[in-house]
Amino acid sequence: MKGECFICRTIEDIERGKNPYFVLELDTGYIVLGHHQFYRGYTLFLCKKHVFELHELEKGFRERFLAEMSLVAEAVFRAFRPKKLNYELLGNSQPHLHWHIFPRYQNDSNPRKPVWCTDEGIRYSEGTKPSENELNELREKLLNELVRLVKKKSATSP
Repeated sequence: MKGECFICRTIEDIERGKNPYFVLELDTGYIVLGHHQFYRGYTLFLCKKHVFELHELEKGFRERFLAEMSLVAEAVFRAFRPKKLNYELLGNSQPHLHWHIFPRYQNDSNPRKPVWCTDEGIRYSEGTKPSENELNELREKLLNELVRLVKKKSATSP
């Protein structure tokens, strides 16, 4: 099953150094930028374990996974300064556990509606793919905030 899983293959690419969207590895998952940046700063947090539901994770791992997702979201917020963040853990098309973190801005096409209400042809158009320079800029902004937050967390942990 893992060989057929898109997210497991993405993680394998990350581990081989072959994923340009990869930002940082945490204890429970991998942080990647979305291939399309209609929502600038769109980030995913991919669970290291191949499970489909939160309740399938062992309690301690699940708690760390949720805490790390929250840390990733805070870093996205600090790096990109949106008006609001949307969090999604769906799994309908890719069941491997993963979070979508969408920065939402005042000038969004549908600021009061879920991101899925924006037509896929618009969200996934060629114009929403970041150039190599844009991708590097996004990755650097997010990584800087992640490193800062991880250091801060380490300094305050017992």
